Amino acid sequence: MIYISNSTTRHRIDRRALERTAHALLKGAGEKGASLSIALVGDAAIRRLNREHRGQDRPTDVLSFSLATAPDARNVRPGRGRGPERLLGDVVISLDRAAEQAAAYDASVAAEVQRLLIHGILHLLGHDHHRAGERARMVAEERRLAALIGLAWPYGAG
Repeated sequence: MIYISNSTTRHRIDRRALERTAHALLKGAGEKGASLSIALVGDAAIRRLNREHRGQDRPTDVLSFSLATAPDARNVRPGRGRGPERLLGDVVISLDRAAEQAAAYDASVAAEVQRLLIHGILHLLGHDHHRAGERARMVAEERRLAALIGLAWPYGAG
C-alpha cells in the first residue's frame, strides 16, 4: 500500500501517477508487497523535520524515516501466508525544493519528485552516500531504478 499526503497548495502532483511510480520502484527494489508513506510538504515543514531529526536548521529536498525490520524479515509466516503489511517507512519530499531543482535540471517537477522518491526509498532500504563506496553503490542503484521507470537521469557521470 502506498500512502500519499500533500500538505502544499502551491504545487500539484498527480497522486495516481506517483502511486504507480512508487509501486514500480518498490517492485524493482525487491520490495513488491511493502508499504510506504510519501509526504509532500513545503520548505517550512521539511526544515522543521530536518532540524528536529538531523540537527540541521535548513530545508532539504528529501528525508527518509525507516520503519523496516531486518532485510530478511518479510512478515511471512511459514505455512500461514503473509502477515501484516511490511512498512518500510516515510519519505518526505519538499515540493518547493523539487520545483527549484527541476528548474535547474530543466526537468518537470513530477520528474524531480520521482528522482527524490528513488533516493528516499533507497535510504529506507539501507543505502547511504557518506563514503565513496557507499555513494557509488547508491548512485548505481538510483540510475537502475530511474531507468526502470523511464526517468532520464539529470546528472553527469560520477
